[in-house]
Amino acid sequence: MQVQHEKFEVRTNGKGTYEITNEVQEKIDKSGVRNGVATIFVQHTSCSLTMMENAAPAARRDMERFFEQLVPEDADYEHDDEGPDDMPSHIRMVLTRTSDSVPIVDGKMQLGTWQGIFLFEHRRESHRRKVSVIIIGD
Repeated sequence: MQVQHEKFEVRTNGKGTYEITNEVQEKIDKSGVRNGVATIFVQHTSCSLTMMENAAPAARRDMERFFEQLVPEDADYEHDDEGPDDMPSHIRMVLTRTSDSVPIVDGKMQLGTWQGIFLFEHRRESHRRKVSVIIIGD
C-alpha cells in the first residue's frame, strides 16, 4: 500500500466551474497507483468542488444560475469584509463541498460516462486556487 500527496493550482477568471478531471488523473498516473482511492481537497473557503455533468456546458450554467438565485449577493449579510460576494461565496461553499473521493481501478478514476470533477469558483475576481490530491492504493 502506498500513499502519495500531490498538489496543483487552478487559475480562475471569476465565478464559474472549471474542470479539473484531467489534472487529477495526471496525478494518479504519476503516482503509479493501479487500484485504490483518490481524495481531492480544495484549500479555500470561497470555492468548492463538485462532480457533475461534463459533456453539456448548459448543465453547469444552469447550476451556476441556480446558486445565484439560491444565495444572492444583494442579501443583507453582516460579513462583507472582502465585498458583496464574500459571504455568499462562503455560503455556497458550505452548501457544496471542499473534498471528494473517487475510486481508482486499473489506474483510472471510476467516473461515470458523463461525470467530471470541477472546481466551483464562487468569487467574481480571478483567483489561484490550491488543490490537494491524496492517492492511496497499490
